Amino acid sequence: MIYTFFAFQRYCLGSKSDVSKVIAGMDWQELYSFASKQALLGLCFDGIERLGKEYPEELKQNPIGRELLMTWMGKAQQIRRQNMKVNAVASKLFSMLREDGLRCCILKGQGNALMYPNPYSRTPGDIDVWINASRERIMEYAQKRFELGDDIRLQHLETSLDSVPVELHFFPCSMNNPIYHVRLQKWFRRNADLQSSNVVGLPDGAGDIAIPTTAFNVIYQLCHLYHHFFDEGIGMRQIIDYYHVVNNDELLVIRDTLQRELKYLGLWKFAGAVMYVLHEVLGLPEDKMIAPMDEKRGKLLLAEILEGGNFGRHFTKYGHFTQQGMAKKYFLKIWRNMHFVRYYPAEALSEPIFRTWHFFWRVKNKKYKLDYQRKNQLS
Repeated sequence: MIYTFFAFQRYCLGSKSDVSKVIAGMDWQELYSFASKQALLGLCFDGIERLGKEYPEELKQNPIGRELLMTWMGKAQQIRRQNMKVNAVASKLFSMLREDGLRCCILKGQGNALMYPNPYSRTPGDIDVWINASRERIMEYAQKRFELGDDIRLQHLETSLDSVPVELHFFPCSMNNPIYHVRLQKWFRRNADLQSSNVVGLPDGAGDIAIPTTAFNVIYQLCHLYHHFFDEGIGMRQIIDYYHVVNNDELLVIRDTLQRELKYLGLWKFAGAVMYVLHEVLGLPEDKMIAPMDEKRGKLLLAEILEGGNFGRHFTKYGHFTQQGMAKKYFLKIWRNMHFVRYYPAEALSEPIFRTWHFFWRVKNKKYKLDYQRKNQLS
C-alpha cells in the first residue's frame, strides 16, 4: 500500500503518469491517515480534486466515502485559511523589520509554499525569519518590539505576531559537530546579503517577503533536514519541500561547486540518502540529483520518515521519545542516535555533547536575559 501512496504523491505534484491502477488499489481512509501523519492533507486533497476531473470513471469504481471526502475538504479549507493568515503576518513582519532598518529573509515556510502547484495546499507552521545583524542588536530590538518568553536558544528567539508563532533567527541552522558548525556559520555569513535582497510577492497580493535563493536553499534546507533527523525526526512534508528545491534547472550550472560545498560542510552522505528518498518516493530523475543516491542510508532515512511522521511526532519506537519529559527524552535521544553512528559518526557522536552544552548555555543566557530585562525596567 505504501508504494500506492508514493505513486499518488507523484500525481499530486504534477506527474502525468497513468494512475488508473493506483485508484483501483487505493484505501482512501488509509491515505487520509498517512497524509494526516505526514502533514500532507492539503496537497493530497488537490490530487483528489484533479482525479475527479481526469479519472471520473475510475473513481466511480473505487469511490471516496462522502463523510471522509467532506472531512478532507474541511481540512483543506482550513489549511488554505491558515496559509492566508501566515502570508499576511509574514509580509507584515518583513515590512516591519525592513522599516526598522534590519535586513532579513523568511526561511522555509511561506517561501517553500510558493514552489508548490498550489501555494495554499502546503500545511503551514511558524514563521522563521533570519535577521542579518549581530546577536546583541537582535536581542535589543526583540526586547523592545516583541513579547518574549524566558527561554533563549543558540540560533533563535521565540515570540509571536498576531497569534502566529515567530522565530527570530541569529543564524539559519546549526550542526552538532563543532568543526562543521563553524564552517557552516562562515558559509551563512558569506551568503547573507543576497538572501535579504531576493524579494518576491506572495499570492493574491498578500505583500512581499525576501526568501533565500535556490543556491542557498539547497544547502540550508538540507542542513535543516539533517539537524531534525538527529533531533526529533523529519516527515514527508519536509521531503516534498526539498524536492521542490532540487527539482530546479538552476542547480545544474553550479553542481560541481555545490558538491564541493556539501563535502566541505559534512553533508555529502546525508545528501545521498535524501536523493534516494526523493527518487524512490517522488520520482526525482537522476539528472536533477545533487549527489549520487546512497541506498543504504536512504533506506534508513525513509524508514524513519514513515515511522515518525511530521517532525517525529508519531514515533512509537525509541520509547515514544518525542512524547516524553525532558530528562527521559534526553537519554532516549542518545539511545536513538547511537543507532546512526555507523552511518553518520561525526554528527551522531557529537549530538549528545552539543545538546548538553546547549542546555547549560541556555541556562546561562536565560539569566543574562532576565538581568537585561530588569535593567531596562529600572532605567
